[in-house]
Amino acid sequence: MNRGKQFDKEIIGFTADVKWTYAKTYPKWPHEYIVRGKVDYNLFMKTVMHIRENGYDGIFYKMKIGYFDYDGYTYWTMGEPLDQTDIINRCLKENTYESRLNNGTLPEE
Repeated sequence: MNRGKQFDKEIIGFTADVKWTYAKTYPKWPHEYIVRGKVDYNLFMKTVMHIRENGYDGIFYKMKIGYFDYDGYTYWTMGEPLDQTDIINRCLKENTYESRLNNGTLPEE
């Protein structure tokens, strides 16, 4: 559950219209991503800020990650500090670490 507000219409349109790339290098963890340099910069950064300001703390194995859930997807960003954030990832909520841990469907390492 998110602590903050949901995506606004502009972010909803951006995440719906942008071309997401399937992360084929991580087949055990199905997800897709967008890269800052290949999409509208302002909308990318607005989405990053929304995820970070309105999301929740979660984990991926032992790594802490900030997540945001919207419309069946879980979103997270990659890169610190903010000006080095280059990627927004998303996966179906059922493919998150927490969901797979709870369902006993974690992949073999």
